[in-house]
Amino acid sequence: MPRRGGSDHGSENQELVGTFETLRDEGEHFVHVKLWQKAIDSFTRAIEMNPEEKKCYVTRSKCWLQLGNAENALTDAEEALRQDKEYIPGLYQKAEAMYQLGDFETSLVFFHRGHKLRPELQEFRLGIQKAQEAINNSIGKPDSVKLTADGDLTYFYKQEEDEKAKAKKAKAKKTGGTYGKPGAKKETAKERQKPQASGDQKTIKQLLGELYGDKDFLEKLLSEDSLTSDNNPTNKDIREKIYDGLEYLHARADFWRQQKPMYARKRDKAKQRQSAKARNQDPTSYLLRCLEDIDDDQSKERYEESLQKAKKTLKTVENMNEDQLQNKAEILANIHSQIGNAYLELGKYNESLKHHEEDLKISKENDLEDARSRALDNLGRVHARKGNFDKAIEVWEEKLPMSKSPLESTWLYHEIGRCYLELQRYQDARDFGEKAIQAAKEAEDDGWQLHASVLVAQSEVKLGDLQSAAESFERSLDIAKKLNDGPAESAIKKAMEEVNSRIVQGVKEGDDKDDDDDKGSVKSDKDRKGATSQQASENGNENDQDDRRSNHSKEGQDKDNQDEEYADDFEKDQEGKGKEEGEEEGQKS
Repeated sequence: MPRRGGSDHGSENQELVGTFETLRDEGEHFVHVKLWQKAIDSFTRAIEMNPEEKKCYVTRSKCWLQLGNAENALTDAEEALRQDKEYIPGLYQKAEAMYQLGDFETSLVFFHRGHKLRPELQEFRLGIQKAQEAINNSIGKPDSVKLTADGDLTYFYKQEEDEKAKAKKAKAKKTGGTYGKPGAKKETAKERQKPQASGDQKTIKQLLGELYGDKDFLEKLLSEDSLTSDNNPTNKDIREKIYDGLEYLHARADFWRQQKPMYARKRDKAKQRQSAKARNQDPTSYLLRCLEDIDDDQSKERYEESLQKAKKTLKTVENMNEDQLQNKAEILANIHSQIGNAYLELGKYNESLKHHEEDLKISKENDLEDARSRALDNLGRVHARKGNFDKAIEVWEEKLPMSKSPLESTWLYHEIGRCYLELQRYQDARDFGEKAIQAAKEAEDDGWQLHASVLVAQSEVKLGDLQSAAESFERSLDIAKKLNDGPAESAIKKAMEEVNSRIVQGVKEGDDKDDDDDKGSVKSDKDRKGATSQQASENGNENDQDDRRSNHSKEGQDKDNQDEEYADDFEKDQEGKGKEEGEEEGQKS
């Protein structure tokens, strides 16, 4: 009984680990299909269950960079390095985050640090090169930097005037006054010049985006006669403030020109979609922009807003005919998919199923292969979230022939295997785990090989094949070491200790069982000898002394035959003992 209790406790721990692994694998799948915000959500929940999983922090950091949030990317990278200051993926992510933040010097430091630890990795060499180029673009190469008297020197002129005034005042105190030289002109500071932007106005407008309106306003304000004609202190102060603003905007434009990040382009496209001219274009382009807006809301976790927009867009599309919208079926399927995803994140699974099933229906009726694959993927996720693992398996197995890459097949095999594990169909779970391993090898993805190998080991533990489970965990440990995944190594080592402990416990129980068998056999032999002696005593008057010797000799042969049967199972010995006791009772009666 104690053994059974320990097994239940181990099963509970495996269930918790399995939940963490499911969330982590789901996040990696979203990264593969470039759904960055959903990947962040999955990794966030996984980190809440296991805060020491540094790989999750690094992967989430990559997702933050894709969304343009370099601050959060830096925070995750630093958390991974807090756990392991020489963690190579963490060093690279921190360098990338610092680069995106414009801190090229610090970025260069961490690129060099990673290159020193792993000089064979090309990404660190490329990082060093691009960081150095960014620094040169910002301040110029050392040999090209020359000090000149150009630019705004008002501060220095003012400082010089103040020093002269102080000297003059001190001299006046000593002499009791002074006379200025007739005809001498008072030295004045040079007038500050209007800052000039580098590059054409069209490029600057694209780089600044919505800030270009501020630049245009400041330049128009500066051109007003009332501000430039009168040189009173108030107007002069206003001009200084305008110059400061223009210099800031020009510096910002120069920065974006050398960076050209992905998210700046997305921002410009978003502003273009909001322009008045965009609404006068053809309905297809307009609806596609609406779909992009809905996806953008969902990526920022604004599910309620995205749901309302999707419903409104759905009504618009349903009221249009085929002449107005040639790809109406494809857009309808896409909108139902978006609504289903919004309901899924809001926890309304039945509503989510309804719209994903409609997406599947439309895709089948119109032979939309990509839409059908998307619908099956989403339906499987909803069923798995609801705990309907049988249905999730059915849906994902339908999608398997549609897989377009070994990596996608790996994910499907693995998720199906985990569903079988939840259903306690351990042999099926093991089979799909093996398929996931083969697909991961074909995809040359060590991370998925690790996940699939652990799934196989867990299934073998449940099947009671402890020796095979130990071997599978051993393979998993080798992969984890290859990936330099410390948390995975620790978890696998702990699982291996438990499996080996159960193997040793099973061996000890087998030895104890053999001892009990030997004791039972000896006792049975004694009982038979006693019964035979009693029978011989009862018939003693009818036989002579030679017959007794003959009987005793026969008993010795029976004992020798019994000794040869000591290797029988415990259950067989118990049956033999029962038969002998029955015979003994019959003889007594």
